[in-house]
Amino acid sequence: MSAPDRSAPTPPYVTASLAVLLALAACAKEKAPAALPPPEIPVVTVTAKDTPLEFDLVAQLRGLEDVEIRARVEGYLQTIDYAEGSTVQKGKLLFTIDDQQYVAALAQAQATLASAQNQFDKGDLDVKRFTPLVAERAVSQAELDNAISARKSGAAQIEAGKANLERARLNLSYTRITSPITGLVGRAEHKVGDLVGKGDPTLLTTVSSIDPIRVSVAIPEADYLRFSRSVANAKEEVSRTPPVLILSDGSQHPHPGKLIFVDRAVDTQTGTLRVDLSFPNPQRTLRPGLYGKVKAESEVVKNALLVPQRAVQELQGTYTVVVVGEGNKVETRKVKPGQKVGSLWIMQEGLKSGDRVVVEGFQRLRDGMTIVPKQAAAPAPAASPDPAGGK
Repeated sequence: MSAPDRSAPTPPYVTASLAVLLALAACAKEKAPAALPPPEIPVVTVTAKDTPLEFDLVAQLRGLEDVEIRARVEGYLQTIDYAEGSTVQKGKLLFTIDDQQYVAALAQAQATLASAQNQFDKGDLDVKRFTPLVAERAVSQAELDNAISARKSGAAQIEAGKANLERARLNLSYTRITSPITGLVGRAEHKVGDLVGKGDPTLLTTVSSIDPIRVSVAIPEADYLRFSRSVANAKEEVSRTPPVLILSDGSQHPHPGKLIFVDRAVDTQTGTLRVDLSFPNPQRTLRPGLYGKVKAESEVVKNALLVPQRAVQELQGTYTVVVVGEGNKVETRKVKPGQKVGSLWIMQEGLKSGDRVVVEGFQRLRDGMTIVPKQAAAPAPAASPDPAGGK
């Protein structure tokens, strides 16, 4: 048997296979790539702190007293005796109505009273004169009875005459219309020469007392009940900040207000309760009809757990947060939010003080994943909560 021919050329497929094997061996010797570092995720630490809750309610401004000035007697408007839009003092003459018919009615009432007085005096004199004569049979009993009846009739006519005279004097006084309060007077609703007071009391103008000024708000019944319970169940004196008024241009009225009125019943159509406050208005810049907002403290939540709203995820009514636990591993946890306070949310269940909550980057996190927590700045609670609560 002859030896194999070692000088024969190597087949091409063998050469290619050797090249592939050598390449694979070289790749195996290369160093494996390093694992990606844990992502850096912003978190906030949950802390418990006493948090005041406030109402933030739409308010309408009114005069502390809004008095409609009306014509109480019929007649032609004779003069307008004030400057429209000015401040008038109590008792200031505002309007006069033509009084000729009321002067005549007063004179007639005086004459009628005088006639009744004369009739009474004659009857009284007859009674005094006839009484002794009846005993002497010089005058009949019938004549004395007639005199007594005439005296009674005269007395009744005197009383009627006095009432008519008083009414005539009142009607005459009503022709001079004065301001019942000190305040800001509006424009005249009628001009000189108009017939007023015919059929019903005609509105002539309105006078409003505006220092202090009345501010009306409508509190939802749920907020009212919560506020009432917090006051009734308070175990210690809580210093409440006075209500403030925010005007429509965003500025804050410099003077705090105070509560002056709580309505008797809740409006069944709106489910709100009317509450009025008074605010000093020494510069008289506030006028009836303006709108604004009233911010007032309703209660203080003790040891409230505050979480940024952006840290809370909601899906089909279920609220969750991502919490960083031991070893900086994340987990999704169900929570129960309460009221909103500015950009924060009060958590009622699911969290405790000291928990670290993720505020950004939820999409790339999975339960059990390790992260590098980066402390984010926690927003301060704003002055006013969402009146509708957290749901």
